[in-house]
Amino acid sequence: MTVQKLVIGNWKMNGSIAQLRAFADVALRDVRGCEAALCVPHPLLHAAQAVFGATRLRWGAQDCSAEEEGAFTGEVSARMIRELGARYVIVGHSERRAGHGETDGQIAAKAQRALAAGLTPIVCIGENAEERDGEQTAVVLRRQLLQLMRVLGRTLASVVLAYEPLWAIGSGNTAAPGLIDDTHGAIADMLAFHAGLSAHTVRILYGGSVHPRNAGAIMTSSLVSGVLVGGASLEPTDFMEIWKAATRCSAIAPQRLAPITATSRG
Repeated sequence: MTVQKLVIGNWKMNGSIAQLRAFADVALRDVRGCEAALCVPHPLLHAAQAVFGATRLRWGAQDCSAEEEGAFTGEVSARMIRELGARYVIVGHSERRAGHGETDGQIAAKAQRALAAGLTPIVCIGENAEERDGEQTAVVLRRQLLQLMRVLGRTLASVVLAYEPLWAIGSGNTAAPGLIDDTHGAIADMLAFHAGLSAHTVRILYGGSVHPRNAGAIMTSSLVSGVLVGGASLEPTDFMEIWKAATRCSAIAPQRLAPITATSRG
C-alpha cells in the first residue's frame, strides 16, 4: 500500500500576488508527484486560482466561518472559498485558538461547514509547553478530538488532522522524531477507539518548525501523512525541497506505531 504524503503551506498574514507568481513559475519548472497546497490570506485566493491553475500546486484558505451566510461582518464563508477553486481550509490553528478564543465546538462547526461546501478542512490540534510538561498531551488531544467526532461522526474520515505542538511552532525547535511517531500513533489509536476509524483512514500531518533540513526525517514515519509548513512555505525553493522530500517518502509501506506514553514525551 502506497502512502501519499500531503504538504500544506500556511502563509499566515504574509504574501502578495507577485509572490504567488514566483511560486507558480517554480512549480511549472519542477513538477512533483504528491499533492501540495498553499493556504493564503483570503484576498489572495482569486490570484492563487489564476496563477496555480496550470500547475500541480493547489490552494486553500486559513479560516472560514461556521455560518453559511448572513449578517456576519468580516466573516468569509466556506462556500465563497470553494467558489475560488480552493481545495483546503485550515481551521483551529493554535493562533486562532489562542488569539481569537476559538473553542473546540466552534472549530468542529467550521470543519462541518467546510465539508458541506466541498472543502477539505485541515483541523489543527496540539498541546502547549505547560500541558506537555504536565504529561497532559494525550488528555488535551482526546478532548480536542472528541468534540470533532461528536459533530462530524463518520465524515471525520474526510478531514485532515494536523498535530501542532504549540511549543514548537515558530520556535525552531521541532519535536523529536520519536515523539512525533508516538503522538501520531496515539492520535490514530484514539480515532480507532472512539470513532472506529482504522489507521491511515484519516491523514495526520505534523506542523511545528518544519523546514527543508528536517522534513524528510519527519515524513519517514508511515503515520505522518505529511507536513503543515509555516515560515518555510514563504520561499519557493524551500517549499519545493519539502515537496520533493514528501514525494520521496510517499512510497513507504504503512506500519502501526506504539501509542504515546509518559516516558516518550521527549
